[in-house]
Amino acid sequence: MAYTVAGTALPGLGLIAAKRRVAGSIILGLFLAVVSTLAVWAALDLQGLVSVAVRPAVLRTLTVALILVALFWVVVVVTSHLSLRTRPTQGQRITGGVLVGALAFAVTAPMAVASRYSYDQANLVTNVFGSEKDTKSATRPTLGPGGPSQAGQGQPQDPWDAKPRLNILMLGGDAGPNRTGTRTDTVILASIDTKTGNTTLFSLPRNTGRMPFPADSPLRKYYRKGFTSGDGNNPEYFLNAMYENVPANVPKDVLGPTDDLGADALKLSVGQALGLPVDYYVLINLQGFTKLINALGGVTLNINTYIPIGGNTDLGIPPEDYLKPGPDRHLDGRGALWYARGRYGSNDYARMERQRCVINAIIKQANPTTMLTRYEDIAKAGKDIVRTDIPREVLPIMVDLSWRVKNGKVRSIVFKHGEDGFISPRPDFDLMQRRVNAALDETESSPTANPSSPSPSPSNSKAGKSKTESEDVNKTCAYNAKMAAEAQRPR
Repeated sequence: MAYTVAGTALPGLGLIAAKRRVAGSIILGLFLAVVSTLAVWAALDLQGLVSVAVRPAVLRTLTVALILVALFWVVVVVTSHLSLRTRPTQGQRITGGVLVGALAFAVTAPMAVASRYSYDQANLVTNVFGSEKDTKSATRPTLGPGGPSQAGQGQPQDPWDAKPRLNILMLGGDAGPNRTGTRTDTVILASIDTKTGNTTLFSLPRNTGRMPFPADSPLRKYYRKGFTSGDGNNPEYFLNAMYENVPANVPKDVLGPTDDLGADALKLSVGQALGLPVDYYVLINLQGFTKLINALGGVTLNINTYIPIGGNTDLGIPPEDYLKPGPDRHLDGRGALWYARGRYGSNDYARMERQRCVINAIIKQANPTTMLTRYEDIAKAGKDIVRTDIPREVLPIMVDLSWRVKNGKVRSIVFKHGEDGFISPRPDFDLMQRRVNAALDETESSPTANPSSPSPSPSNSKAGKSKTESEDVNKTCAYNAKMAAEAQRPR
C-alpha cells in the first residue's frame, strides 16, 4: 500500500517497485521532466508562465490535456496497485480498493478543477478581448509596444522598452434597464510608467464642457470649438454625454472602421485635453460593478464620512441608508457601488475622490489566492460588465505590466471646479496639461515620491506655492480618525 501511495505522488515509482522497470522509468522520467521544466520556467520567467492564462488556444489545449493526464494518472495508480498485490486477502482487496478510489479522486479532482478554470478563462479572454484582426478600432495602436513579434512570440526581456508610458481610459457607464443609452459618469485616465508600474490617475468631472478634438481629427470638422453648443452648461454637451451623443450626430464611419465610435471619440478628446495619447479604453457597466466586487469576495476600504446609499438631492429624495465611518470596512458589491457613486448632499468631486480609492483597493486586494478560490464567479462577472478595445494579442505583455502596477505607487489628480484654475464649463486645457506633466514628473523623478517632501511643479510655482501636483492615493484613502469622529450623519 505504501508503494501505491508513493506511486501516486511520483507516477511510475510503484511500477518500478513492482519490477516493471522500463514502463515505470519512462513514466517517472516524463513526470520529473514536466515538473522540472515548470519549476525552471517559474524561477526564470514567472510572468511568462502566468501569461499562458491569456492565450485562448493554449488554454483550450490545456483543458483537454489536463483531462487526459488525469485519466492516464488514474490508470497508472490502478496498474501500480494491481502489480504490487500478491495473493491479497478479501480484507486487503476491500482496503486496497478504497485506497485506490481515494487516490484516484485526489488525482482527478484538482485536475478537473484546473481543466474547468482553463475552459472558463479561454471563454473569458475570447469574449471580452477581441482579436486585432476581428475587431475594429479607429484609435488603438495597431501593434503591441514593440511590434507584432513582441505581442506574441519572440519577446525581448522587456517588451515595454519601446513604450515608456501606457495610457488607458477607464470609463464607468450607467447603462441599465431604467436608462436609455450610456452616460459615462466616470472618466479616469490611468497613465502607467511601464518601467516602474507607477500609475497616475487623472479624474475628469462628468460635467466638463467644451472637450476638444485633435486638429487633424475628422471630428474637428463637426466640433470646431470642441464638443459644445456654445453653452458650457448644456448637459447634452458635457463630457459624460459624448459617448452617446457624438455617434448620434456624425457619420458612423467618420473615423474609419470601428466597433465603438463613442469610445474612440472619448479617447481622442480626453487625450487632446490632457496632452496624453490614449492607447486603449475599458468601459465598465456600473450596474454590473456589484457582480465583480461580489466575485472578488468584497473589498476593504476606509470610510471617513457618512456616504449615502441612494437618494436624489435635486428631487429631495433622502437616502435609504448610509455607509458609516470606520477603518477597514469590508464592503460587498452593493456597498462598494454606493461608496463609489453616492453623492446625496455632496458633489461629484467627493465621489471622484472615492472612485480612485476603489480602483486602488482592487489593484492591491485582487491577490492570487482570491483569484483562484473565486475564479468562476470572477470570470462570469467579467463577461457581463467589461467592454474594451485591448486586443488579446497584447495580453501576454499586459500580464507582465500588471505585476509592476500592483507593486508600484498610485497617485492621482482630481480636476475640481474652482481649484487650481479649473473651470468645468470653460476648462483651460493648457493649464490642465501643465498639471498633467508636473504630476508625471513626480512619479518619474522618484519611484517612491513622498508627498510630505514636495517639489514645485510648473503650474503651481507661478502661484508661489510649493506642493506636489498629484496625491498619493494610499495616503489620501487612509483612515482619518479625526475626520471620522467629526462626521455627522446628514439629515
